[in-house]
Amino acid sequence: PCPAPPCPCRGAMGVTIDVKTPGDGKTFPKPGDYVRVHYTGTLQSGEVFDSSRSRGTPFVFQVGVGQVIKGWDEGVLKMSVGERSTLTCTPDYAYGDRGAGGVIPGGATLVFDVELLGTGQQGAMENPNNKYWFVLLAVVMCLYVAAYFYVEG
Repeated sequence: PCPAPPCPCRGAMGVTIDVKTPGDGKTFPKPGDYVRVHYTGTLQSGEVFDSSRSRGTPFVFQVGVGQVIKGWDEGVLKMSVGERSTLTCTPDYAYGDRGAGGVIPGGATLVFDVELLGTGQQGAMENPNNKYWFVLLAVVMCLYVAAYFYVEG
C-alpha cells in the first residue's frame, strides 16, 4: 500500500484545478447544494467523450454527496460562481479501472472544462427547459383524457 497522496509509486492522485476564468470569489457551493454547470469532458488525448455545451443544456446535480465522480465532488466545491476551470481527475477520482459506458477506458485520467453557472436550492437550479416538458406532458394527458371520454361518450 502507498502512503497518503501524492503516492510516489503511482504518481499524484486526485483532482487538480487550473482556473481559466475566476468566478466572483464569494459564492461557493456547500456539500448538499445543487449546482448548475456547463462542461466538456475529454480523455488525455483530447478526444471529447461528453459535453453539456454541445447539448445546449447545463447539467444540474447535488454536489458533495456522491452523485458524480469524486473529482467533481471535490473540485466543484472549490469553485465560485462564474468560474471556469480545468479539472484533471486521476482514475481513482474518476471511473477507476472499470471505465464507463464503453467510452471511457479503465485507468483513464479525465480532463473536464467546467464552468460553474450557479448554486443554490433544487428549485432555483432546475433546468428552465424542464418546465416546458412538464407543460407538454400535461397537455398530452388532457388530450388523452378528452379523447377517451369522446370515444366512450
